Amino acid sequence: MKAKKRRTRPRDYRDGYQEGYRLGLCEAVKRLNSPEVEACRPFKLMYVPQGFEAIDTGITEALRLLVSELILASPDTMLEVAAREKPGAVLVMNGLHVFPENHLDQIDEIRKLGIATAIWFADDPYFTEDTSVICLHYDHVFTHELGCVEFYRSLGAGSVHYLPLCVNPQMFYPRRTGPQHQFDIVFIGNAFRNRTALFDELAPYLKGKKVLIAGGFWERLSQFEELSPFIKSGFIPPEETANYYSGAKLVINIHRPWEGGLDNRNTFQLPSRSINPRTYEISACGTMQLTDIREDLGSYYRPGYDLETFASAEELKRKIDYYLKHEHERRKFALRGLQTTLRRHTFTARLPELLNVLTSQM
Repeated sequence: MKAKKRRTRPRDYRDGYQEGYRLGLCEAVKRLNSPEVEACRPFKLMYVPQGFEAIDTGITEALRLLVSELILASPDTMLEVAAREKPGAVLVMNGLHVFPENHLDQIDEIRKLGIATAIWFADDPYFTEDTSVICLHYDHVFTHELGCVEFYRSLGAGSVHYLPLCVNPQMFYPRRTGPQHQFDIVFIGNAFRNRTALFDELAPYLKGKKVLIAGGFWERLSQFEELSPFIKSGFIPPEETANYYSGAKLVINIHRPWEGGLDNRNTFQLPSRSINPRTYEISACGTMQLTDIREDLGSYYRPGYDLETFASAEELKRKIDYYLKHEHERRKFALRGLQTTLRRHTFTARLPELLNVLTSQM
Protein backbone atom coordinates (compact mmCIF):
# COMPACT_ATOMS: atom_id res chain seq x y z
CA MET A 1 0.00 0.00 0.00
CA LYS A 2 1.38 3.35 -0.99
CA ALA A 3 2.10 5.80 1.79
CA LYS A 4 -0.02 8.91 1.61
CA LYS A 5 1.89 11.96 0.57
CA ARG A 6 1.96 14.43 3.44
CA ARG A 7 0.53 17.79 2.48
CA THR A 8 2.48 20.79 3.69
CA ARG A 9 1.18 24.29 4.09
CA PRO A 10 2.88 26.71 1.76
CA ARG A 11 5.06 29.40 3.28
CA ASP A 12 2.70 32.17 2.16
CA TYR A 13 -0.10 30.53 4.18
CA ARG A 14 2.00 30.67 7.34
CA ASP A 15 3.11 34.23 6.62
CA GLY A 16 -0.49 35.27 6.01
CA TYR A 17 -1.59 33.67 9.28
CA GLN A 18 1.21 35.38 11.23
CA GLU A 19 0.42 38.73 9.64
CA GLY A 20 -3.26 38.39 10.51
CA TYR A 21 -2.34 37.44 14.07
CA ARG A 22 -0.04 40.49 14.36
CA LEU A 23 -2.70 42.86 13.01
CA GLY A 24 -5.26 41.43 15.44
CA LEU A 25 -2.91 42.14 18.35
CA CYS A 26 -2.24 45.64 17.02
CA GLU A 27 -5.97 46.30 16.82
CA ALA A 28 -6.35 45.22 20.45
CA VAL A 29 -3.53 47.58 21.48
CA LYS A 30 -5.19 50.43 19.57
CA ARG A 31 -8.57 49.85 21.23
CA LEU A 32 -7.04 49.74 24.70
CA ASN A 33 -4.81 52.78 24.19
CA SER A 34 -6.86 55.33 22.31
CA PRO A 35 -5.47 58.72 23.36
CA GLU A 36 -7.82 60.91 25.36
CA VAL A 37 -8.59 64.23 23.71
CA GLU A 38 -8.73 67.36 25.85
CA ALA A 39 -11.91 69.40 25.92
CA CYS A 40 -12.22 71.88 23.06
CA ARG A 41 -10.99 75.38 24.01
CA PRO A 42 -12.92 78.53 23.07
CA PHE A 43 -10.06 79.88 20.96
CA LYS A 44 -9.68 81.03 17.35
CA LEU A 45 -6.36 79.90 15.91
CA MET A 46 -4.84 80.38 12.46
CA TYR A 47 -2.45 77.69 11.23
CA VAL A 48 0.07 78.17 8.41
CA PRO A 49 1.35 74.80 7.12
CA GLN A 50 4.86 74.14 5.82
CA GLY A 51 3.97 71.48 3.28
CA PHE A 52 5.03 68.43 5.33
CA GLU A 53 1.92 66.35 4.65
CA ALA A 54 2.41 63.91 7.53
CA ILE A 55 2.90 66.73 10.05
CA ASP A 56 0.48 69.31 8.65
CA THR A 57 -2.40 66.84 8.38
CA GLY A 58 -1.78 65.61 11.93
CA ILE A 59 -1.69 69.15 13.33
CA THR A 60 -4.78 70.26 11.41
CA GLU A 61 -6.87 67.26 12.44
CA ALA A 62 -5.82 67.59 16.08
CA LEU A 63 -6.44 71.35 16.24
CA ARG A 64 -9.94 70.90 14.84
CA LEU A 65 -10.66 68.88 17.99
CA LEU A 66 -8.79 71.13 20.41
CA VAL A 67 -9.88 74.68 19.47
CA SER A 68 -13.32 76.07 18.71
CA GLU A 69 -12.27 77.69 15.42
CA LEU A 70 -9.36 76.86 13.14
CA ILE A 71 -8.37 79.01 10.16
CA LEU A 72 -5.88 77.77 7.54
CA ALA A 73 -3.72 80.15 5.51
CA SER A 74 -0.88 79.70 3.03
CA PRO A 75 2.57 81.21 3.62
CA ASP A 76 1.85 83.75 0.86
CA THR A 77 -1.48 84.97 2.26
CA MET A 78 -1.03 84.74 6.03
CA LEU A 79 -1.06 88.54 6.63
CA GLU A 80 -4.13 89.03 4.47
CA VAL A 81 -6.02 86.19 6.19
CA ALA A 82 -4.94 87.24 9.69
CA ALA A 83 -6.06 90.83 9.10
CA ARG A 84 -9.45 89.61 7.88
CA GLU A 85 -10.09 86.81 10.40
CA LYS A 86 -8.41 88.35 13.49
CA PRO A 87 -7.50 85.06 15.24
CA GLY A 88 -6.29 84.94 18.81
CA ALA A 89 -2.94 83.64 17.55
CA VAL A 90 -1.12 82.52 14.40
CA LEU A 91 0.86 79.27 14.43
CA VAL A 92 3.44 78.82 11.67
CA MET A 93 5.00 75.44 10.94
CA ASN A 94 8.77 75.64 10.45
CA GLY A 95 8.91 78.84 8.37
CA LEU A 96 11.46 77.43 5.92
CA HIS A 97 11.80 76.18 2.33
CA VAL A 98 8.40 77.15 0.88
CA PHE A 99 7.98 80.47 2.70
CA PRO A 100 8.19 83.66 0.59
CA GLU A 101 10.84 86.36 0.91
CA ASN A 102 8.39 88.64 2.74
CA HIS A 103 7.62 85.96 5.35
CA LEU A 104 9.09 87.93 8.25
CA ASP A 105 7.60 91.23 7.06
CA GLN A 106 4.19 89.55 7.15
CA ILE A 107 4.81 88.27 10.68
CA ASP A 108 5.90 91.73 11.87
CA GLU A 109 2.69 93.22 10.46
CA ILE A 110 0.56 90.50 12.07
CA ARG A 111 2.13 91.32 15.44
CA LYS A 112 1.32 95.03 14.91
CA LEU A 113 -2.33 93.98 14.63
CA GLY A 114 -2.09 92.72 18.23
CA ILE A 115 -2.19 89.06 17.19
CA ALA A 116 0.19 86.67 18.97
CA THR A 117 2.53 84.72 16.70
CA ALA A 118 4.17 81.33 17.24
CA ILE A 119 6.48 79.13 15.19
CA TRP A 120 7.24 75.42 15.62
CA PHE A 121 10.63 74.54 14.16
CA ALA A 122 10.68 70.97 12.84
CA ASP A 123 14.05 71.00 11.03
CA ASP A 124 16.30 71.95 13.95
CA PRO A 125 19.28 72.14 14.16
CA TYR A 126 19.92 71.71 10.45
CA PHE A 127 19.09 75.29 9.38
CA THR A 128 20.40 77.49 12.21
CA GLU A 129 21.69 79.99 9.64
CA ASP A 130 18.02 80.77 8.94
CA THR A 131 16.23 79.97 12.20
CA SER A 132 18.61 82.19 14.21
CA VAL A 133 17.04 85.15 12.35
CA ILE A 134 13.47 83.86 12.13
CA CYS A 135 13.14 83.19 15.88
CA LEU A 136 13.48 86.88 16.78
CA HIS A 137 10.37 87.84 14.81
CA TYR A 138 7.94 85.62 16.75
CA ASP A 139 6.31 86.00 20.16
CA HIS A 140 6.66 82.29 20.91
CA VAL A 141 9.20 79.79 19.58
CA PHE A 142 8.69 76.03 19.81
CA THR A 143 11.43 73.63 18.75
CA HIS A 144 11.52 69.85 18.51
CA GLU A 145 15.29 69.97 19.17
CA LEU A 146 16.43 69.93 22.79
CA GLY A 147 19.76 71.50 21.86
CA CYS A 148 18.16 74.62 20.34
CA VAL A 149 16.20 75.85 23.36
CA GLU A 150 19.06 77.68 25.08
CA PHE A 151 20.44 78.73 21.68
CA TYR A 152 17.28 80.69 20.80
CA ARG A 153 17.10 82.17 24.29
CA SER A 154 20.72 83.29 24.04
CA LEU A 155 19.87 85.18 20.82
CA GLY A 156 17.12 87.12 22.61
CA ALA A 157 13.96 85.14 21.87
CA GLY A 158 11.78 85.60 24.93
CA SER A 159 9.35 82.68 24.96
CA VAL A 160 11.13 79.48 23.86
CA HIS A 161 9.74 75.99 24.50
CA TYR A 162 10.88 72.44 23.82
CA LEU A 163 8.07 70.62 22.00
CA PRO A 164 9.02 67.25 20.47
CA LEU A 165 7.39 66.06 17.29
CA CYS A 166 4.89 63.18 17.27
CA VAL A 167 2.66 61.24 14.86
CA ASN A 168 -0.73 61.26 13.21
CA PRO A 169 -2.18 57.78 13.98
CA GLN A 170 -4.81 58.26 11.28
CA MET A 171 -2.01 58.22 8.70
CA PHE A 172 0.55 55.90 10.31
CA TYR A 173 -1.14 52.78 11.65
CA PRO A 174 -0.87 48.99 11.30
CA ARG A 175 -2.53 47.83 8.08
CA ARG A 176 -2.72 44.83 5.79
CA THR A 177 -0.34 45.20 2.86
CA GLY A 178 0.24 43.47 -0.45
CA PRO A 179 3.41 41.63 -1.49
CA GLN A 180 4.80 44.81 -3.10
CA HIS A 181 5.15 46.35 0.38
CA GLN A 182 6.48 43.33 2.25
CA PHE A 183 10.20 43.23 3.07
CA ASP A 184 12.39 41.84 5.81
CA ILE A 185 14.34 45.08 6.21
CA VAL A 186 13.24 48.61 5.27
CA PHE A 187 14.87 52.02 5.38
CA ILE A 188 13.18 55.13 3.98
CA GLY A 189 14.97 58.47 3.83
CA ASN A 190 17.45 60.52 1.86
CA ALA A 191 21.06 59.42 1.45
CA PHE A 192 22.87 61.63 3.94
CA ARG A 193 26.53 60.72 4.33
CA ASN A 194 26.20 58.80 7.60
CA ARG A 195 23.45 56.68 5.99
CA THR A 196 25.48 55.91 2.87
CA ALA A 197 28.49 55.00 5.03
CA LEU A 198 26.38 52.51 7.00
CA PHE A 199 24.77 50.90 3.95
CA ASP A 200 28.10 50.70 2.14
CA GLU A 201 29.35 48.70 5.11
CA LEU A 202 26.20 46.56 5.17
CA ALA A 203 26.24 45.82 1.42
CA PRO A 204 27.84 42.32 1.53
CA TYR A 205 25.64 41.32 4.48
CA LEU A 206 22.39 42.40 2.77
CA LYS A 207 23.02 40.31 -0.33
CA GLY A 208 20.29 37.68 -0.70
CA LYS A 209 17.94 39.36 1.81
CA LYS A 210 14.61 41.02 1.05
CA VAL A 211 15.50 44.69 1.50
CA LEU A 212 14.05 48.07 0.55
CA ILE A 213 16.10 51.29 0.62
CA ALA A 214 13.94 54.19 -0.55
CA GLY A 215 14.48 57.93 -0.94
CA GLY A 216 16.64 60.41 -2.77
CA PHE A 217 20.34 60.65 -3.68
CA TRP A 218 21.25 56.99 -3.13
CA GLU A 219 23.55 57.18 -6.14
CA ARG A 220 26.01 58.61 -3.58
CA LEU A 221 26.63 55.06 -2.35
CA SER A 222 30.10 53.66 -3.04
CA GLN A 223 28.39 50.25 -3.29
CA PHE A 224 25.53 51.54 -5.44
CA GLU A 225 25.89 48.80 -8.05
CA GLU A 226 25.66 46.06 -5.43
CA LEU A 227 22.77 47.70 -3.54
CA SER A 228 20.84 49.00 -6.58
CA PRO A 229 18.39 46.01 -6.67
CA PHE A 230 17.14 47.18 -3.25
CA ILE A 231 16.81 50.89 -4.08
CA LYS A 232 13.58 52.73 -4.91
CA SER A 233 14.62 56.24 -5.90
CA GLY A 234 12.69 59.42 -5.23
CA PHE A 235 10.23 60.80 -2.72
CA ILE A 236 7.94 58.28 -1.02
CA PRO A 237 4.58 59.85 0.03
CA PRO A 238 3.52 59.38 3.68
CA GLU A 239 0.72 56.89 2.91
CA GLU A 240 3.11 54.76 0.84
CA THR A 241 5.75 55.04 3.58
CA ALA A 242 3.21 53.74 6.09
CA ASN A 243 2.48 50.78 3.79
CA TYR A 244 6.17 49.87 3.69
CA TYR A 245 6.54 50.26 7.45
CA SER A 246 3.48 48.09 8.08
CA GLY A 247 4.66 45.41 5.67
CA ALA A 248 8.21 45.20 7.06
CA LYS A 249 9.56 42.80 9.62
CA LEU A 250 12.19 45.33 10.73
CA VAL A 251 12.56 49.04 9.97
CA ILE A 252 15.91 50.80 10.39
CA ASN A 253 15.97 54.40 11.60
CA ILE A 254 19.13 56.44 10.98
CA HIS A 255 19.08 60.11 12.02
CA ARG A 256 20.62 62.61 9.64
CA PRO A 257 24.01 64.17 10.52
CA TRP A 258 23.89 67.65 12.07
CA GLU A 259 27.24 69.05 10.93
CA GLY A 260 27.14 71.97 8.48
CA GLY A 261 28.04 71.28 4.87
CA LEU A 262 26.53 69.77 1.76
CA ASP A 263 23.07 68.95 3.17
CA ASN A 264 22.75 71.36 6.13
CA ARG A 265 22.81 75.08 6.90
CA ASN A 266 23.77 74.52 10.54
CA THR A 267 26.32 77.33 10.57
CA PHE A 268 26.23 77.49 14.39
CA GLN A 269 27.26 73.80 14.50
CA LEU A 270 24.67 72.85 17.13
CA PRO A 271 24.72 69.09 17.81
CA SER A 272 21.43 67.29 17.36
CA ARG A 273 20.14 65.68 20.55
CA SER A 274 16.51 64.85 19.73
CA ILE A 275 14.74 62.08 17.84
CA ASN A 276 13.19 62.49 14.40
CA PRO A 277 9.50 62.08 13.43
CA ARG A 278 10.38 58.74 11.80
CA THR A 279 10.88 57.29 15.30
CA TYR A 280 7.22 57.86 16.11
CA GLU A 281 5.93 56.93 12.65
CA ILE A 282 7.59 53.50 12.55
CA SER A 283 6.31 52.55 15.98
CA ALA A 284 2.80 53.81 15.13
CA CYS A 285 2.71 51.23 12.32
CA GLY A 286 3.13 48.35 14.78
CA THR A 287 6.54 47.33 13.41
CA MET A 288 9.77 46.76 15.29
CA GLN A 289 12.39 49.44 14.79
CA LEU A 290 16.17 49.43 15.07
CA THR A 291 17.42 52.97 15.61
CA ASP A 292 20.68 54.77 16.16
CA ILE A 293 20.86 56.68 19.43
CA ARG A 294 19.98 60.28 20.19
CA GLU A 295 20.39 61.76 23.64
CA ASP A 296 16.70 62.19 24.46
CA LEU A 297 15.52 58.87 22.98
CA GLY A 298 15.03 57.42 26.47
CA SER A 299 12.65 60.25 27.40
CA TYR A 300 10.14 59.00 24.82
CA TYR A 301 10.82 55.31 24.24
CA ARG A 302 12.49 52.59 26.30
CA PRO A 303 15.44 51.10 24.42
CA GLY A 304 15.39 47.34 24.84
CA TYR A 305 11.64 47.40 25.45
CA ASP A 306 9.78 49.61 22.90
CA LEU A 307 12.54 49.46 20.27
CA GLU A 308 16.12 48.34 19.81
CA THR A 309 19.21 50.49 19.23
CA PHE A 310 22.54 50.08 17.49
CA ALA A 311 25.83 51.98 17.55
CA SER A 312 27.70 50.26 14.70
CA ALA A 313 27.13 48.23 11.55
CA GLU A 314 28.29 45.08 13.34
CA GLU A 315 25.78 45.56 16.16
CA LEU A 316 23.02 46.24 13.64
CA LYS A 317 23.82 43.05 11.70
CA ARG A 318 23.75 40.96 14.89
CA LYS A 319 20.39 42.37 15.89
CA ILE A 320 18.86 42.00 12.42
CA ASP A 321 19.95 38.34 12.40
CA TYR A 322 18.52 37.72 15.84
CA TYR A 323 15.14 39.43 15.41
CA LEU A 324 14.46 38.03 11.95
CA LYS A 325 14.79 34.57 13.53
CA HIS A 326 12.77 35.39 16.69
CA GLU A 327 9.34 36.42 15.51
CA HIS A 328 7.71 36.35 18.94
CA GLU A 329 10.25 38.77 20.42
CA ARG A 330 10.05 41.00 17.37
CA ARG A 331 6.29 41.17 17.75
CA LYS A 332 6.55 42.09 21.45
CA PHE A 333 8.80 45.05 20.62
CA ALA A 334 6.40 46.18 17.90
CA LEU A 335 3.34 46.03 20.17
CA ARG A 336 5.04 47.81 23.07
CA GLY A 337 6.30 50.54 20.73
CA LEU A 338 2.78 50.96 19.33
CA GLN A 339 1.29 51.20 22.82
CA THR A 340 3.77 53.86 23.97
CA THR A 341 3.19 55.88 20.79
CA LEU A 342 -0.60 55.87 21.09
CA ARG A 343 -0.50 56.76 24.77
CA ARG A 344 2.02 59.58 24.62
CA HIS A 345 3.08 60.70 21.16
CA THR A 346 0.09 61.71 19.05
CA PHE A 347 -0.72 65.28 17.99
CA THR A 348 -3.81 65.33 20.20
CA ALA A 349 -1.57 64.43 23.15
CA ARG A 350 1.21 66.91 22.26
CA LEU A 351 -0.58 70.06 21.07
CA PRO A 352 -2.25 70.98 24.40
CA GLU A 353 1.26 71.92 25.61
CA LEU A 354 1.50 74.45 22.79
CA LEU A 355 -2.04 75.73 23.32
CA ASN A 356 -1.36 76.25 27.04
CA VAL A 357 1.32 78.76 26.07
CA LEU A 358 -0.81 80.53 23.44
CA THR A 359 -3.85 80.86 25.70
CA SER A 360 -2.04 81.62 28.98
CA GLN A 361 -2.54 85.39 28.60
CA MET A 362 -6.21 85.22 27.64
